[in-house]
This record gives sequence, structure tokens and C-alpha cells, in this order.
Amino acid sequence: MTWHNSLQWLQALVAFDTTSRNSNLALIHHVQGALDGLGVQAELFHSPDGAKANLFATLPAQDGGMQGGVVLSGHTDVVPVDGQPWSSDPFTLTQRGDRLYGRGSCDMKGFIAVALALVPELLALPRRQPLHLALSYDEEVGCMGAPVMIDALVRRGARFDGCVVGEPTSMQVVVAHKGINVYRCRVHGRAAHSSLTPRGSNAIEHAARLICHIRDLAEACAANGPYDECFDVPFTTLTTNEIRGGIAVNTIPDLCEFSYEFRNLPGMSPQRIQAQIDRYVREQLLPRMRREHEGARIDIEPVAAAPALEAAEDAAITQLVRALAADPATRKVAYGTEGGLFQQAGIPTVVCGPGSIEQAHKPDEYVELAQLQACEHFLRRLAQSLQGDGI
Repeated sequence: MTWHNSLQWLQALVAFDTTSRNSNLALIHHVQGALDGLGVQAELFHSPDGAKANLFATLPAQDGGMQGGVVLSGHTDVVPVDGQPWSSDPFTLTQRGDRLYGRGSCDMKGFIAVALALVPELLALPRRQPLHLALSYDEEVGCMGAPVMIDALVRRGARFDGCVVGEPTSMQVVVAHKGINVYRCRVHGRAAHSSLTPRGSNAIEHAARLICHIRDLAEACAANGPYDECFDVPFTTLTTNEIRGGIAVNTIPDLCEFSYEFRNLPGMSPQRIQAQIDRYVREQLLPRMRREHEGARIDIEPVAAAPALEAAEDAAITQLVRALAADPATRKVAYGTEGGLFQQAGIPTVVCGPGSIEQAHKPDEYVELAQLQACEHFLRRLAQSLQGDGI
């Protein structure tokens, strides 16, 4: 019965187009209504504009206790399908063989579907500790939604013993990932006709100097470390991935905008990395620009940030999830999750969920039936472990 419900839930969740540019409220209200029908009250934490919401719900312990226990975390937004060659409607769950195709089936509505399908069974399970569901918005655009929920819970004194983030890991245990830091830079020069070059200040050319400096920092990290060989890319990376500037081939541009990101190893301060960029701007680039134009300036603003995760091996949640997944391997990944946000709030966290990250964000995204079944078995055993005095 539960397995059939997992597929029904996944079908329902995929049908909601929760691409990050859209609202997720229809999906959230659907889940809230279903939980309410089971007697579980779900609290919503809305985005500042009210267009999106996180959902947090607690399946209390048998004595009604709401503190402690384990959080099951998942994001409800998905990446766009624009321009991708899908073989079927990306927002209609489609089974072909042992695979279920649809946007978000792998990343990460499969995990959410299994967790929701198990709620009736878990409510009937005599647990001495509660189990919590945390569904977020805007993870795919920089983990923008989860902090709204986590901060509110922390302020009210909520306490949790651990968190499992159900990102696709093929049901293997991930104990660490890099931090993600995204910045937007606007270089302001002065426009002029290209035949009168000395009267202008070329924003594109000065932006190029800063971009090359960022590349130099990236090469220094690759050459000198620090390193962690458990990662597929064992050092901190920096890249510039978007740029816009100029209006005509014969006009000195007065504006150039670009975005850059860096992915720092756990334990490496992202503030120190950004400080090196700021220092180059302040001490070298701006003085050079202002010799051409006194009003030149460079504006750098943070766009998104997700802290790195590094789970403690002796943490109870790490040991429990390793035991349930029968996975002793040390596995660290370059992609980010909301796990670092929970850890930053003092909640021990690991990552483990159905599906392969290799399928995430691609056309014809899919999750294997066997992965959902393994997730159901894992979550059921996790809930049963809460029958004791502590995880």
C-alpha cells in the first residue's frame, strides 16, 4: 500500500511546475491539505513577497513531544526545462521500464514523495522521538528559502537531534560538500566614441582585469591547495560564468556586468576568499580606473550563498544513517545542498536520498523504481530507530 502511495505522491508532485521562477504555493498547499487530513498541522514560512513558502511539519512522539528527533529535508523547486529535448511531458510522471521520468523525479521530489507516503504508517508507529518534515523553496537558485524557515525555528528554541537531506546520492551517505558563493559585479566606467578612446574608461577591459585576477586565484588554489582528496575536485574552485557589456562596436562601454562563483572546501573561509578579490579592486583596479575617470566605481554584491557541510563522524545521525544505508565509505561532493544551513544552525546533518545526481537537471530526468523502494526501506527503518531513547 505504501509503495503505491509513493508513486501517487510522486505523480502529484511532478505535476506541479515548481521551476524556481514560479511560485511553489500550489504544491505546498496540496501537501498541507493532505497532512491536515491526517491530523498533522503544517506551518508555512513564506518568502518576503509571499509568493513562495517553506513547509514544516512534526509527527510528534507518542507522548506528544515535539523537541528533538530527526528532520527530513527536501526542496520543492526544480530547474527549468527550457530548450531541453524531452521525450515526454516533463511535468507528467512517465514510466518506461524501471524508470520514472519527469522534472524533479530525481532532484528531489522522489525523496519527498516517499516521505509523504509513509506519514500514515509513521503516525501509527510508537516513537519516543518526533520526526519532522521540512520542505523548502528556491534551493536551486542559491538556497534562498530554507534560511527563512531555519532561522524562525531556531529563534523559537526548536531543537533537533539530526537532519537527513534527501538529495540524490543513490542512497549512499554523503558526509561533506563544498560551499557555494555567488556574486554579481558591476564595473562602471565612462562612455566615449571609440575614436576618442582617452576620453573614456572602458568598463569591459577593466572587468576583464578583475576576471583574470579571479582566474589567477583559482589557479593558485589548484596549485597550492589546501586539498581534500575525498572530493572529485579536491580544491576550492573559482569561475566567472556570465558577462554582459557594451552597446556598439564603436562605443567605449561605460558598464560591464558579470557574475562569478567560488566553491570552497569545508573549513576554508569564503570571507577570506572574497576579501582577496575586494583587496585587488580597492588597491589596484580602482586607482587605475580613476586615473581615467574620477567617477569610476565597482559594485560587488552577494547573490547567493550556501555554506559547506562536513558531518562529524562521531555524530549520532552520521552513525545511524551509515548503519541504515550499510555504507561506511567517506563520500564528499562538489555540488551544494541545504545541509550546510542546518549544520550552521547547530543541527548535525548528512545527505542521503534516492536517484543519481548524474540525472539531475538533464532532459529526461528520471529516478529508478529500485531507488524509491530503497528510500522507503531506509526511511521506515529510520523512523523505527526513533523508538529508543535517542538516535
